[in-house]
Amino acid sequence: MTNTQRGLAEFFGTFWLVFGGCGSAVLAAGVPDLGIGYAGVALAFGLTVLTMCYTIGHISGCHLNPAVTIGLWAGRRFPARDIPLYVVAQLLGAIVAAAVLYEIARGNPDWSLAANGLAQNGFGDHSPNGFSLESGLIIEVVLTFFFLMIIMGATDTRAPAGFAPIAIGLALTLIHLISIPVTNTSVNPARSTGPAIIAGGWALQQLWLFWVAPIAGGLIGGIVYRAIGGEAEVRPPIEGEAL
Repeated sequence: MTNTQRGLAEFFGTFWLVFGGCGSAVLAAGVPDLGIGYAGVALAFGLTVLTMCYTIGHISGCHLNPAVTIGLWAGRRFPARDIPLYVVAQLLGAIVAAAVLYEIARGNPDWSLAANGLAQNGFGDHSPNGFSLESGLIIEVVLTFFFLMIIMGATDTRAPAGFAPIAIGLALTLIHLISIPVTNTSVNPARSTGPAIIAGGWALQQLWLFWVAPIAGGLIGGIVYRAIGGEAEVRPPIEGEAL
């Protein structure tokens, strides 16, 4: 695949992740009597990754996340020269998705950006359940670490073929079930950046954490999996399987 094809795949894949995941939180989670709640939002994020793994995994590897891209580089699964292409495409996809979501949400006269937001990530007063900066830092590092471990393990040559998208999608669902109350769940700097840019204010001020913690977790996850898993190379993608 050309760089243009891979970049476009990451752009549209990340758009789908932010639009589907954050969209479920903004448009569907709080509907009286019919809202999907935290569990529904968690499932939505998992489904976006699962569906995109099968759609673009054979084109770009379906990273959709700068922390995944950098973590795979740390695990010697991805070349450093391609990191800027992927990260820029992911950020653009996330920003455009947040902008489209904003245009849809503001069509409801009872919705406002200040009061309802775009599912921004936060800590302290802006944590869904008031968790501290320290809590947010720890959980984002730990969960991104395990996310990278699962991604690298599921796509290892020795793992059962064809099931990686399911494992990765379910892992992201579980991650959200654990951490939505703490930080609204990032584990993905692009996912955090898109809504923060549109919302501005405190979301931009706290955005640094949702770059530092996921990238740290991704780096550690890539290094640790390589240390315990050895030098086995990732197999070629099977039916859109993520790398």
